[in-house]
Amino acid sequence: MIDRSSTFTGQSEVQGDPHGEVFDLVGIGFGPANLALAIAIEEHNESSPGDEVRACFFERRTEFAWHPGMLLEGSTMQIAFPKDLVTFRNPTSSYSFFSYLHEHGRLVDFVNHQTFFPTRLEFQDYLQWAARRVGTEVRYDADIVAVEPLHNARGSADLFTIRAADGSVVHARTVVMGVGLRARVPSWATESSRCFHNHDFLFHLEEMPSPVHQRFVVVGAGQSAAEVVQYLHASYPQAEVHNVFGRFGYSPADDSPYANRIFDPEVVDELHSAPFEERERLLALHKGTNYAVVAPELIEALYAAEYRERVRGPRRLFMRRASEVLATTETSTGIEVEIRNSLDDSSDTLECDAVVLATGFEPTSLGSMLGDLAWNTPVPPVARDYRLELPADIAADVYLLGGTEKTHGLTASLLSNAAVRAGEVLSSVLERRLRGQSVERAEIGELDRIPSQHTYATSEAR
Repeated sequence: MIDRSSTFTGQSEVQGDPHGEVFDLVGIGFGPANLALAIAIEEHNESSPGDEVRACFFERRTEFAWHPGMLLEGSTMQIAFPKDLVTFRNPTSSYSFFSYLHEHGRLVDFVNHQTFFPTRLEFQDYLQWAARRVGTEVRYDADIVAVEPLHNARGSADLFTIRAADGSVVHARTVVMGVGLRARVPSWATESSRCFHNHDFLFHLEEMPSPVHQRFVVVGAGQSAAEVVQYLHASYPQAEVHNVFGRFGYSPADDSPYANRIFDPEVVDELHSAPFEERERLLALHKGTNYAVVAPELIEALYAAEYRERVRGPRRLFMRRASEVLATTETSTGIEVEIRNSLDDSSDTLECDAVVLATGFEPTSLGSMLGDLAWNTPVPPVARDYRLELPADIAADVYLLGGTEKTHGLTASLLSNAAVRAGEVLSSVLERRLRGQSVERAEIGELDRIPSQHTYATSEAR
């Protein structure tokens, strides 16, 4: 039997490593996913005295931020505001977007605006408001470098040791990985002040040398690429903007009601239990709801701008369709970009001031933190409750809030399911704690009945 008695005892001393506090749960990364979980934990602790979850979250940034480099003026959310941090899990929560609007005196004005899609700037302000309010402990400017099983004298591990870059150590029975995505950078690109990913676009513009050639290249055909193209075209009225992409033109995002059901919370159940081949087929069919697609109204605005220039000149907006960048070369005054047209195999070189890589994101590798526990496989084994499968000698748990698209669907890295997923993870943590306690009591002859469901999750996941 695995002894879990040291797991939930606050600052108890841990055998083999007496240094560091002991938490029930440690979250690594504090973006929207773990923020939603922190709120769920706070609400559980307030409603269940005596059954509290002692949690701590670690974030490498010095403060909460959500894509601050892409808060372009006027850019709006592609996700409806009720898919906030809490509403789909607990509509009565004081952390809802409606509560945020009410506290800021804008509820009536927002309703009069008659939109489900606030600006990205306002939604970031909502997230920051929630992060400031939440009572669960958050440690900023803390870079976690390793998560290691802490084996006891019997050879099993019911705790993890979590090590930070500054040498500090804590322990936890449960680790929740919410480290987000990393920028995908093409092999031909060398990041610099003139060649950068759109993730920190606004910050890079501030650092970019003053334009000399009055020409920009944007690589990519998704929403971010189109937004960057529009922003550069408007902000640099003397400059050309060349958008390079492999397809013939932008593809419109499909946000129709039936297609949007791929983001419904209960669909996670269906997809996770489906055969791998069928899940892959469906995800490929519905990529147009999220990947390499652009809002139709933005497509129309860019087309109208290009057409106006064709009528009156001068031409400043160029869509380099069915094309690719072959190479870039930085010079003393800018960056040379070699572009190949795949239709006729011709190529030309542009002298530019900057290249913006709107080339998407990919899941952050967990190998540097989790080591062999991270599963170096295309589809890591992740249970329906988001628990990563671990070796039999490890009784502690790792949950993944991201990087689970292949097993849980398109909501894995989006805000759409953040609230419900937080409830499901918390429900799983509580139930597994009860199971551990019941096993201990069974050893001394005490029977214990484990509830079949907690109220902190809204789906039927177990």
